[in-house]
Amino acid sequence: MTITICGSIKFFDDMVKIQKDLEARGHTVLMPVKADGVDYWAEDNTSRVQAKKTLELINEHFNKIEDSDAILVVNITKKDIENYVGANTFLEIGFAHYRDKKIFFLNPVPDQPYIIDEIQTIDPIVIDGNIDNIK
Repeated sequence: MTITICGSIKFFDDMVKIQKDLEARGHTVLMPVKADGVDYWAEDNTSRVQAKKTLELINEHFNKIEDSDAILVVNITKKDIENYVGANTFLEIGFAHYRDKKIFFLNPVPDQPYIIDEIQTIDPIVIDGNIDNIK
């Protein structure tokens, strides 16, 4: 199966570990781009926005989703939000749903009031941290 990993780029190191585990199980894994020279942790998001525009990172990731059988949302606790799903990831989930891709969540759906209903409506497959549950 070809799987595109989605999630906050702040989880990139976790995504790389998951990528290696999935590939060891025979999956093809497409990853988000972590742009060089961008401070993803800066309060001022100017460099992140500029990189997304210049490198067309949103379109590039949508193309990866298009070429995949499924997405895996790496939703990990960020600050005080358990199983965080950010705005970009939410866009990717919506696109994957529209393109009729399987949608896996690494962890349970977050209790983020502005997106929880929509995520529950698409009925993602929650794998509870166990990538062996991706089938």
